[in-house]
Amino acid sequence: MFLSLSTFLQVWEKEEKSTERILEALTDDSLNQSITEQDRTLGRIAWHLVTTIPEMMLRTGLTFESIDKEAPVPKTAQEISKYYREVSNTVVTAIKAQWNDQTLLERRDMYGEPWTIGTTLSALIDHQIHHRGQMTVLMRQAGLKVPGILGPAREDWSQMGMKAPLI
Repeated sequence: MFLSLSTFLQVWEKEEKSTERILEALTDDSLNQSITEQDRTLGRIAWHLVTTIPEMMLRTGLTFESIDKEAPVPKTAQEISKYYREVSNTVVTAIKAQWNDQTLLERRDMYGEPWTIGTTLSALIDHQIHHRGQMTVLMRQAGLKVPGILGPAREDWSQMGMKAPLI
């Protein structure tokens, strides 16, 4: 749970950059990659990350203009990445203008439970991390290079003059 806006904004900036790196590594052809026909595609998961930001933040009472959570998945990876940056920037601007540290202690209904806004911000970040992990598996299956996020990706070890860890 976040108790300070400045702490949230620092963490969000780092996590936003990590998510952007994943989204920027997608290709249009990779958007249809899925584990099975019953599971979300890589494009659907990426778009879910975009649309969940306003969906969750609007539940807190934050006001801003944004995309509809029911908007269809864009046809290109570049569009998804562009919308992600726009939504993120819009929400950060709204938070800075409308909230202070005390706001983070206020409770709002979040999916039938009373969460503090600080808890919702934590959940928003955890949600992105969770889906980035899913996306990296699908990216590998689609033959894409996965960017190193919390350490080097398999391909990055050799660039550092080291052997990748054994499988």
